Amino acid sequence: MSLIVSLVGSVSPDSRTLALARVATGKLAAVGALIHTIGIRDLPAEDLMLARADAPALKEASDWVARADGIVIATPIYKASYSGMLKTFLDMLPQYGLRGKVILPLATGGSLAHVLALDYALRPVLASMGASHICESLFVLDKMMPRSAEGKIDVDPDVATRLDGILVDFTINLHYRKPPQG
Repeated sequence: MSLIVSLVGSVSPDSRTLALARVATGKLAAVGALIHTIGIRDLPAEDLMLARADAPALKEASDWVARADGIVIATPIYKASYSGMLKTFLDMLPQYGLRGKVILPLATGGSLAHVLALDYALRPVLASMGASHICESLFVLDKMMPRSAEGKIDVDPDVATRLDGILVDFTINLHYRKPPQG
């Protein structure tokens, strides 16, 4: 059974980014994965900004990442890049803190102008941290995840189909991943 850690880099407690991460991890849980979600916004801001990796909440979050087989990284795209909160968290992890991990990058944004932010901004950081496999990323326009009058966020069926395909790749790579050496 694989342990999947979901890192959510949204500042909002009910964001489309969080909803997308929940859809992905819900599908993974349905096929037997253990899921642990870390809302980076819930970590102590001062400890995060000052990179106090030994602070209890940051140490616990880092330990979850270290134990994970795979990581779902979900971020909104702001000004053509992933969230600063996510960057701050990744900077706090050890240099090779993603060694041996299979990564699934997900993002939400308001414009197609941001579609390459995952591949040109986030992917190089994840690779430099030793990720064993970075799956095809999924960028979802906000309008593809409308909010109902009751506040529920729905995922467009086309997005759900694309996500299903990417999740197949993610689970296959989890199965065949090479555990980190040393």
